[in-house]
Amino acid sequence: MSSMHLSQLRKWMLASPPVEWGIHRLRELLIGALRQGPIPQHVAFVMDGNRRFARSHKIETVEGHNLGFEALARILEVCYKSGVKVVTVYAFSIENFKRSKYEVDALMEMAKIKLSQLSQHGELLDRYGASVRVLGQRDLVKPDVLKAIDKAVELTRNNGDCILNICFPYTSRDEITMAIAGTVEDYSKPISTQARPFSQTRITQKIQSRNLSTSPLRSNSPTPSSTSDVDDSVSSTTTLHAESPMGGQEGAIYPDPETITADTIEQHLLTAGDPPLDLLIRTSGVKRLSDFLLWQCHENTEVVFLDCLWPEFDLWQFLPVLVEWQWRQKHIEEKGLGSGLKKPKTKIR
Repeated sequence: MSSMHLSQLRKWMLASPPVEWGIHRLRELLIGALRQGPIPQHVAFVMDGNRRFARSHKIETVEGHNLGFEALARILEVCYKSGVKVVTVYAFSIENFKRSKYEVDALMEMAKIKLSQLSQHGELLDRYGASVRVLGQRDLVKPDVLKAIDKAVELTRNNGDCILNICFPYTSRDEITMAIAGTVEDYSKPISTQARPFSQTRITQKIQSRNLSTSPLRSNSPTPSSTSDVDDSVSSTTTLHAESPMGGQEGAIYPDPETITADTIEQHLLTAGDPPLDLLIRTSGVKRLSDFLLWQCHENTEVVFLDCLWPEFDLWQFLPVLVEWQWRQKHIEEKGLGSGLKKPKTKIR
């Protein structure tokens, strides 16, 4: 019997009601077992391999992307049932605009249709209480697609505490650039003298200067604390160069740049407010991040590269990754309780 006939026979058997019921029950049992252990709160996917899947199966590229959406729906169900709160997917890179106009237009049209389907009452996101957020450069999206995006966001706004982040169109460098620009804008605005931020560096300097002022050798010397009554955690325009963009208002007080931290930038990211990224998975065997969530991949993010193509990805490929992640978390917790050591840095495999 040829491989094609064997494949058709396998599909027929799997589609038969008894087998389908048995597989469904097994899936529910496995997901229930997963919930007994720690669950990653934020999982991200680079959905790679749709075009290669289409070529290998001799179907249209657009159909490959359509099958990729079906794979996403399957995985979202597994994630939300398991207890994952935030799922972030790389749906369309800014770089993808370099592809053929036919493919780009087809992807945009598909986005409109699939967003509408996902956000309908009673559909997957509604059932699991997940709201849609579309992260990326809105200016690059056509008005009709933007309208579909805004409608999906509005329809799912009050769904629950789960989130589906769709990065479309997106690159991490663009996101970080916007976050820095937003931070600069905030720190270029005068602040009320009633609500001044504190600078840890300035506080340390002030304490040191006061300690020096109590020394017998320095008792007659002027100190910073005695020569200035202005709060050290802010900056006055009198100390800025004339060409400074913040020097436009005489005597205005601005946030101290020394108070900028990694958390400040993070608050301006598109994923602000989301839990830390626990797990990032890329399919298709390609081992690179392709400008996706570069900031969010912190020291404890586990990055996993799988050989299967995205349309083939389902519970049976996802389950071993989750089980191994749970095993690592338990091992880390046991080790931490025993020795007080910190968690290891990012695992890539």
